[in-house]
Amino acid sequence: MPRVVGFKKLEAVFRKAAGVDLDKSKADEIIDIVEKKFHDMLLVAVEKAGYNGRDVIMEPDMPVTKGFEESLRQFRELEEEVDIKDVLQFLEQIPPLKYPISAELEAKLPEYIGALMLIIARVLKELGAERKPSKEAIEKTGRILDLTL
Repeated sequence: MPRVVGFKKLEAVFRKAAGVDLDKSKADEIIDIVEKKFHDMLLVAVEKAGYNGRDVIMEPDMPVTKGFEESLRQFRELEEEVDIKDVLQFLEQIPPLKYPISAELEAKLPEYIGALMLIIARVLKELGAERKPSKEAIEKTGRILDLTL
């Protein structure tokens, strides 16, 4: 099953964003967190679009805090790109959303994935994770994101 981002891209973002090295055994768990939080964001965006009387999900519908906006900006500065094809394949695998995603938002979705990766890398670093984070640190990071995003 295709993932929203590949190991090489995840590894590059973690290294550049937080000086964290990953091995493949931990990558799947981290990608699971990215995919779950991305899907959560889309579900909230569906609710906001409906509340605003629209039948299409637009960028203002995405639940983005000031901190998340800063992470989007910082991801762009890393000069890393997430492949839009991987994001679109992920969207095909999840249950259909109530409303379609606008073309403008769709083009920006890879940056949301990038920001989520950057946030996870930096939370791991803040938690004091070693250069190679433990399974426990990754699980704790996932719980923190569930509480905050």
